[in-house]
Amino acid sequence: MFKIFNKKKKENMNYFKETIEVSGMIDGREVTIKHGEYAHQASGAVTVTMGDTVVLGTATMGQAKEGADFFPLMVDYVEKYYATGTIGGNRFMRREGRPSDNAVLTSRMIDRPIRPLFPKGMTNEVQVICTVLSADMNVDPAPLAMIAASAALAVSGMPFGGPIAGVRMGMLDGKLVVNPSFEKKDELDLDLMVAGHKDAITMVESKANEVSYDQMLEALQKAHEQIVEICRMQDELVQKVSVEPLEYTVAEQDEDWVAKIVDAIDDARLDEIHGLTKPEVKKKEKAYIDEILEKFAAEIEAEEVSKGLVKSVVAEQSKKRMRYNIVKNKKRIDGRSIDQIRDIRTQVGVLPRTHGTGMFQRGETQVLSVATLGSPNDAQLVETMDLDEKKRYFHHYNFPAYSVGEVKFLRSPGRREIGHGDLAERALLPVLPPVEEFAYTMRVVSEVMTCNGSSSMASVCGSTLALMDAGVPIKKPVAGIAMGLVALDLEAGDYEILSDIQGLEDFAGDMDFKVTGTRDGITALQMDIKLDGMPIEIMKEALDRAEKGLHFILDKMEETISEPRAELSQYAPMIESMMINPKQIGDVIGKGGETIQELTAETNTEISIEDDGQVIITAPDRESFEAAKARIEAIVYVPQPGDVFEGKVLRTEPFGAIVDFSAGKTGLLHISELAPKRTEKTEDVVKKDDLVKVEILEVGRDGKVKLSHKKFYKGE
Repeated sequence: MFKIFNKKKKENMNYFKETIEVSGMIDGREVTIKHGEYAHQASGAVTVTMGDTVVLGTATMGQAKEGADFFPLMVDYVEKYYATGTIGGNRFMRREGRPSDNAVLTSRMIDRPIRPLFPKGMTNEVQVICTVLSADMNVDPAPLAMIAASAALAVSGMPFGGPIAGVRMGMLDGKLVVNPSFEKKDELDLDLMVAGHKDAITMVESKANEVSYDQMLEALQKAHEQIVEICRMQDELVQKVSVEPLEYTVAEQDEDWVAKIVDAIDDARLDEIHGLTKPEVKKKEKAYIDEILEKFAAEIEAEEVSKGLVKSVVAEQSKKRMRYNIVKNKKRIDGRSIDQIRDIRTQVGVLPRTHGTGMFQRGETQVLSVATLGSPNDAQLVETMDLDEKKRYFHHYNFPAYSVGEVKFLRSPGRREIGHGDLAERALLPVLPPVEEFAYTMRVVSEVMTCNGSSSMASVCGSTLALMDAGVPIKKPVAGIAMGLVALDLEAGDYEILSDIQGLEDFAGDMDFKVTGTRDGITALQMDIKLDGMPIEIMKEALDRAEKGLHFILDKMEETISEPRAELSQYAPMIESMMINPKQIGDVIGKGGETIQELTAETNTEISIEDDGQVIITAPDRESFEAAKARIEAIVYVPQPGDVFEGKVLRTEPFGAIVDFSAGKTGLLHISELAPKRTEKTEDVVKKDDLVKVEILEVGRDGKVKLSHKKFYKGE
């Protein structure tokens, strides 16, 4: 039986939400944020539009995760091929598959500035999804996705301490550009992603072509000006939307018992928790935790207090004491001074059959980087929603569990590995030789052998060593350093900036600021902070300290190898190039690729041809290369009178012979040109399949070639 709704009741039904929007201008372009269009059952949902690029941001909060000792936040940036009017994926499954590296990196960039803005100890599951619905190939969706994530959280009712915003800055011909277009991407000397709120910057990610420290600070300052305006727009949206606060759960501790445990802890004993290595520090910390556990053994036995609470309180107090000692006593946990860099050891050529290796160790952190050289055909093809890319240099970073003394299943690279690998890759890009000078595809793999902080920066140093050991003519060495911050009271100036932070200082500190560069400028940046924001003045102080540290590290690296080796490894393939007329590319390739396939098979080489006529030959040895080169030269040869060849007789006729004199090029050897004397019959001098030496007499306007054998005739 169907239920009939009366007309009046139907009119009162409201399935549709009112669309509320705000807009503003960012460097002359309008940005619009709308709420109420889509995803009505998400806790918060918005679309952000600039030009024809549209990003949907959704934020949803679930139940508290029982027993969670971390904030269960999930952030995903989703690329949709339909956004750019393309059909992606492989031809068997046209659905979008696993996220591209670009999507993973963008997800990380969104996650990092929003995660610290939730209440400490919150255990509700929160999911943020940013979906690119439309992309005009002019406006980069990534900054819009960060705005969409923040705005969705702001209208969701969750306890989010935003808003925040993201801006991409570029530098083109020395001038700063806000949110540069895709078409200018490869021309930028600086590509900088900045996130922050109204008062300060909270996240930085960049690649740069040896940009000066002053230029970088100027770009950061201008980015923050745009961030302030975008945050104002989000505040305006929140005022227009009726936001209902959501209930959330924070893991609570028994404050009475926390106070009792704190009273039992002796600061002098905490000061004894120090050492040169992480195991040494951990051993001392465990011994003191065991000591405190013994004090509360009866209460633990009676289940008045949990062993876990005792452990966590001691660990927290140890962390606080370490921070206090750094700021007040200028004393670091491993005994170093505030700006001191750990001892450095470097080696090259440590593996016998690889093309290039570099071992970089700073303190306990040890990374082995291995360089492999391949042909242009080994370049990595990267398919994304917007622009497909062909990468001739790529860096892979591996962080196995044994590097930190743990036991875990081996899995495919996670977001952290992809992010660290990308950072090290960006660091080296500005110093790589252009393809015209060095046609090789270059892959570097950094294996983290042992880690106590700054393994990504050790990967940068190791990659530089490996590339120079392989003989890659990089322009300059590149090094990396991680700077830290411990702030007891930032506004009062009660803080310290640390050079070359180790793992415990990263965990207990307020900033992880990674800087890579040459002696002449910055090549990459990455900054994450746990505070509400970072004033530009402190960033300048950190950059100044980082510059000194980089020069120190470069000095140490150059003691081992100061410039690329003059020759490539004997195990590397041989790659050389030659130029042909672009109009002759089809001749070399042949019908259906037949000619080039036959050529590579017979000479044991790989051949790639660029649109400008550059032919790149990869060969195992000089002999194979010369054979392939000679074949190509023969194919593209333009006949000239006077040139001499040894040709093959294809057939004979009463009037002479047709001779293949150069890779399929044929000419007429007239009967009168067979010998100095009169020849009665062609076969008296040459027969089919004979090899015969000929000289080009004439090339007609129609391209027909006339040949002569008279000079070389040896008959009677």
